[in-house]
Amino acid sequence: MKVLRWCAVLFVVSLGFALACQATKAPEADVREPAVAGAFYPDSASKLKLDIEKFMEEALPARTRDVVAIIAPHAGYVYSGKICADAFGQVKDKQYDVIVILGTNHTTRGFEKISVHPGTGFRTPLGIAPIEREIVSEILAADPDDCVLDKSVHAREHSVEVIVPFVQVVFPEAKIVPVVVGSPDVAMCTRFGQALAKVVKNRRALIIASSDLSHYPAAEDAVVVDRKTLKAITTLDPALLHSVTQSQMNMRVPNLATCACGEAPVMAAMAAAKALGATQGEIIKYANSGDVPFGDKSRVVGYGAVVLTRNAGEKNISKGDVPSPALLSEPLSLSDKKALLTFARESISRKFSTDTVPPARGFSANLQQPRGVFVTLKKRNELRGCIGRIIGDEPLGKLTGAMAWHSAFDDPRFNPVTADELRDIEIEISVLTPLKEVSGPEQIVVGRDGVLLVKQGRSAVFLPQVATEQKWNRDETLDNLCAKADLPRGCWKQGAQLLTFQAVVFSEADFK
Repeated sequence: MKVLRWCAVLFVVSLGFALACQATKAPEADVREPAVAGAFYPDSASKLKLDIEKFMEEALPARTRDVVAIIAPHAGYVYSGKICADAFGQVKDKQYDVIVILGTNHTTRGFEKISVHPGTGFRTPLGIAPIEREIVSEILAADPDDCVLDKSVHAREHSVEVIVPFVQVVFPEAKIVPVVVGSPDVAMCTRFGQALAKVVKNRRALIIASSDLSHYPAAEDAVVVDRKTLKAITTLDPALLHSVTQSQMNMRVPNLATCACGEAPVMAAMAAAKALGATQGEIIKYANSGDVPFGDKSRVVGYGAVVLTRNAGEKNISKGDVPSPALLSEPLSLSDKKALLTFARESISRKFSTDTVPPARGFSANLQQPRGVFVTLKKRNELRGCIGRIIGDEPLGKLTGAMAWHSAFDDPRFNPVTADELRDIEIEISVLTPLKEVSGPEQIVVGRDGVLLVKQGRSAVFLPQVATEQKWNRDETLDNLCAKADLPRGCWKQGAQLLTFQAVVFSEADFK
């Protein structure tokens, strides 16, 4: 029996090893090991696969058919994963034998040529993505003056690596060709692009240029700079793109370090796509790191999803979340309220499953208009977190998700919410009317009005329901508001600015 048991164990182990080898589809020798797993993306295979599958499930649908190349970002997935998925979403239903990934040079100072990786594969937590070595040889032969085999350039470079897990999930049968384009030299990038086009012309191949956009300006400056860069990419003219980026750098936008860290691979992809018959680019989606709930809008990085295509399509930037400033055109419907509550909970719970945030998509037109909002968390009727924004400078749906995330994880009065306690937490949302200054405290109606107090550079706010819950009269409400602003009680009686607003308040309990 022991012999049989050990034989069974050995059989299972051997079978597992065989299946593992089959899954990698590349020999172990000369495999490039991951450099940023656990930093830019999860180092757990199951979590990484779940992240990408969720991103792809929520990606924008394909808007054009004959795609030759895509541009996708390469930042940490929590910031740019959605935009990367939007780019892949334009081609996810197609069949490819090879994916050429054009990365940029962040790590090897002085390298200005083009390095094609000479190894057998790229390892990620999902296994080994095999390299199509035949195409590597053909690229070297097609452009020997610009291309070299130098694996050291790839060793710590993340711009190619971050794209590989998406390829493994979306195109599991495809091989890859990892390339680092070392310098945004227009002539070199054009030569290489044209040579690459000749190599892949009769193959089922997709070209991916890996690039983020502007680095480190304020969000409002990033939007302006990135729109110009994206528009230049759609022209398929590498020289024009280089001219536009140089012109913008000369404008000395505060804290702008680059307009596109992957300008070189993008120019190469533009030249290749044009040689393969592409006639234009189409901007699928734009965002920046300030758009995520925990992003710092004073210092952002931009991300764009672009396709280079043979057929005509819309050329507008799909930001999807820049409504004109206006009040809600209609009262909140029951479906609007349910949608906000569902999105608020998903914004919190996604943190525990995938370390990402859901995209603010699919909302009614009413919820795409800007309004201030607070999200309050209660655990067994006790406050567990409350954060909001009085002035609605973003669409209501998107802002609700952000405030839910901050209420759960950033309220300094409480420890971050844990996965175990989320089931005991009830979510309450307060959608605010615009602020209105009042001439005196007598105009404040307790229970109807929320109040913002401003004095001596300090401020504090109470939602309308706070006074009712605490059983305060008007004077008690204002005294406590002074205390919250770290001012003496009674400070409201002289020299204080008082502004009021109302709120539509609803919670998950209303729908049970």
